[in-house]
Amino acid sequence: MNVYQADKIRNIALLGHGGCGKTTLTEAALYTAKVTNRIGRVEDGNTVSDFDKEEISRKISINTSVIPIEWEQHKINFIDTPGYFDFIGEVQSAGKVAGGLIILVDATSGIEVGTEKAWEYAEDRKKPTFIFINKMDRENADFDKVLSQLRENFGKKVAPFQIPLGEKENFIGNINVAKMIAKEYDGKNCVEKPIPEDRMDQVMEIREMLMESVAESDEQLLEKYFAGEEFTQQEIQEGLRKGILSGEIVPVVCGSTLKNIGIHSLLNLVNDYSPSPKDMPGKQGNHPKTNEVVERTLEDNEPFSAQVFKTIVDPYIGKISLFKVISGTLKADTEVLNANKDEKERMSTLFVLRGKNQIEVKEIHAGDIGAVAKLQHTSTGDTLCSVEAPIVFSNIEFDEPQLFLAVEPKSRGDEEKISSGLQRLSEEDPSFSFERNVETKQTLIKGQGELHIRVITNKLKNKFGVDVELSDPKVPYRETIKGKADVQGKHKKQSGGHGQYGDVKIRFEPAASDFEFGEEIFGGSVPKSYIPAVEKGIRECLETGVLAGFPVVKIKATLYDGSYHDVDSSEMAFKIAASLAFKKGVEEATPILLEPVVKVSVVVPEEYMGDVMGDLNKRRGRIIGMEPQPKGMQMVVAEVPQAEMFKYAIDLRSMTQARGNFTTEFVRYEEVPNIISEKVVEAAKAAKE
Repeated sequence: MNVYQADKIRNIALLGHGGCGKTTLTEAALYTAKVTNRIGRVEDGNTVSDFDKEEISRKISINTSVIPIEWEQHKINFIDTPGYFDFIGEVQSAGKVAGGLIILVDATSGIEVGTEKAWEYAEDRKKPTFIFINKMDRENADFDKVLSQLRENFGKKVAPFQIPLGEKENFIGNINVAKMIAKEYDGKNCVEKPIPEDRMDQVMEIREMLMESVAESDEQLLEKYFAGEEFTQQEIQEGLRKGILSGEIVPVVCGSTLKNIGIHSLLNLVNDYSPSPKDMPGKQGNHPKTNEVVERTLEDNEPFSAQVFKTIVDPYIGKISLFKVISGTLKADTEVLNANKDEKERMSTLFVLRGKNQIEVKEIHAGDIGAVAKLQHTSTGDTLCSVEAPIVFSNIEFDEPQLFLAVEPKSRGDEEKISSGLQRLSEEDPSFSFERNVETKQTLIKGQGELHIRVITNKLKNKFGVDVELSDPKVPYRETIKGKADVQGKHKKQSGGHGQYGDVKIRFEPAASDFEFGEEIFGGSVPKSYIPAVEKGIRECLETGVLAGFPVVKIKATLYDGSYHDVDSSEMAFKIAASLAFKKGVEEATPILLEPVVKVSVVVPEEYMGDVMGDLNKRRGRIIGMEPQPKGMQMVVAEVPQAEMFKYAIDLRSMTQARGNFTTEFVRYEEVPNIISEKVVEAAKAAKE
């Protein structure tokens, strides 16, 4: 593969609802550019982009993959992202390095939730965007209907650059309204033809709309437009490109990826109108030592800097880091600095990835995407740079995981394997996390959804040989007392030689802090030297409550009397006496169960408000308030028991067609209602038997 300068490079992320044809678009592009001799099919598991075992078996994209092609003296790096919402982290890492976006829309389905999310993503990040209406050869395809939907939902800046030539099974190409030419396809070649006479009125109507957009891009062109003068082809192209780069124009084109119709036009469109890295402003970062703001541009004399946006972990090959060069040039066998970790790395053999295929290169220039294997200290988001000119770029922001499930090995002794496997997989996919809950003795996986977590556990099995089971997380309940108790704990044992004797009288009552200990001993009924042993005996008992064995909190113990024996008393005897008093005292002081309560902030479109609030009430939640959000969204804030929230991500997605999201944070512990408390206690006792 040739080496390209920044002005000839295009980094384009493909977004859209699951099943809209993103992966097939990369297949058609590879075929059109004569890299492959056939268009692979997702259903057949033979695409270049979807090469992971999980992707092939599930017939969906799970990972972001880079598909570089060379077209008309340009290099286009297509970044194929998953359409399923569980893998949003892959989209977020791809967006960090993409200059422009292509949103694919199914001509038979129109705007779907994934289309809305992709548009929102493009708008938030102000990325130049194209819309490709795919599957125009299908029975129910309706270009005009989909175009109307797009303009109605996303505004008048959505402008058709093409209209279809033929329809449904007779769809054979498109008419380029900007260049006033028809293009006919036979699945392999593209032939330019004059525009059919019967389509001219429709073409001129749409062209007039485009010319208005061209005029608005420049004051001189606006004057020319009002004077009734025709624009030259160069003025049209420059005006449209300016409008696209500023986000004022979003071109709509059409085609069929499976039949390779419209792909030549799309590749030309990307070269002509999408941004090169040269069109982007300089990128700011911070000096890792002084924290002062530093900027890198694409000028030739700039020092090398790059950011890793994806990591692939393979137990056989090792770790592969994908990066975008932001400034300077990287040559093979160069030493660079990982500015985040303050560690040096050797960039040995450089290559570009096309799916899983490695194409070796000697150097990679600013604006291009490359890969390197076996970096020791580097993970996703890290900045690599010249040792003499350190800089750290802002990290990739991933959505917080929303679904928690417990994972345990099917075979005993695999706990260590789970931990190391999950650690390796979290390097590959930072959008999930895991932790060992010491209290419940469970390993929790936190992911974006059920499919996300199941893919992770399958990878554990296939890549690291650990077979696991998923279950609901245990709730970290607490126990406390509502009443008071005044009890005696006496430990007396005589069995030859020294005996054991300890006797304490203790009052137990509720407290504001987790544990308070006091003593009111008069006359030495319990010697001062044994009082710490009494406190220690009670503290050890706090770990296991009398109701269901959960930790005890919010309790005060006051030692006020007791007795001792000159010979038989010891610290151990008083510890045991204190533990006897604790068990008796807690049982008499009306023990209750406490559960963690979390504050939940749910952001949903207004039409789902009623359903969401009703559902939170069913979960024993208390609605605290509502706050209007941008783009017609509303935020519902509620306090809900944590036990009701572990699978909320699945239910909210179902309730809102995946348009809602939420965050939680721990607030406090509250008393568990009797009916639930009884079930928890029964379950805890059954587990011990």
